[in-house]
Amino acid sequence: MSDVKGKVLIIDDDDDIAESMQLTLEAHGYEVARAADSKEGFVKLDGEDPDLVILDMMMEGKGAGFLFSRKMRKEAKYARVPILMITGMREQTGFFFPGKTKDPVFLPVDEFMEKPVESKALVKKVAELLGRR
Repeated sequence: MSDVKGKVLIIDDDDDIAESMQLTLEAHGYEVARAADSKEGFVKLDGEDPDLVILDMMMEGKGAGFLFSRKMRKEAKYARVPILMITGMREQTGFFFPGKTKDPVFLPVDEFMEKPVESKALVKKVAELLGRR
C-alpha cells in the first residue's frame, strides 16, 4: 500500500518557486513532477498522468498559462483533472483574481493562489482540490 496522497504536476518557469512547492508537497506525502514551460508541461502531462496540475499563469509569452488550461480541458483524458493556477499578476499589474470559480470557457481552472504561495495554504488547497475529485 502506498502512502502517496496524489501525484501533482507543477508547471512554472520560476525554478525557485517550483522547487519550493515541490519540497513542501513532497514533505506532505505527494509525488511531484515539474515542467519549466507549457511545451514540457504537455509532455509531462501525458507521461506523468497527474491527479492535479499547479500552473503558473504568466510563462513564456505571458499568456501560456491561459492557453495551457484551455488546451488541457479540451482533452477528454484531462478534462476533470483539477488545475490550481498560481500567479504574481496582482503584484505585477494590480489585477486581482478572487478565489471564486472562473468562467469555464475563458479560464478553465478550479482555483487561484497568489505568489508567493504560503506553504500551509498550498498544502491545504491541494488537499481540498484532490478531495473534490
